[in-house]
Amino acid sequence: MGLTHALLKVKKSHDHKNFIEVTFIIDSGAVYSLVPAVELKKIKIKPHRTMTFVLADGTKVKRKVGDAYFEWHSEGGAAPVIFGEKGDSPLLGATALESLGLVLNPFTRELSPMRMMLA
Repeated sequence: MGLTHALLKVKKSHDHKNFIEVTFIIDSGAVYSLVPAVELKKIKIKPHRTMTFVLADGTKVKRKVGDAYFEWHSEGGAAPVIFGEKGDSPLLGATALESLGLVLNPFTRELSPMRMMLA
């Protein structure tokens, strides 16, 4: 099974003009998304708390968390974002996917609109 990547815009909020483009690994098993902290600082996103996360191997890590607005193909949604540190890879998790109205198709490894979102 391969990895799925997608290029998204990340902004401070829906109405902000400044954005960064990030190539994410899509992980529908992760709850939050992760963007390198240096990139989030460029668009003035600030953390508002610190959380502890348990990695797949059982390791516990602490990371700062804030809020971001994610856009994919002109559709957007807000979700929590983890401030990634050195060695962390950009990750798009389930909360952002749901906010965007998207699901990861496990067979095709492509992003698709949620059924309830289809016209």
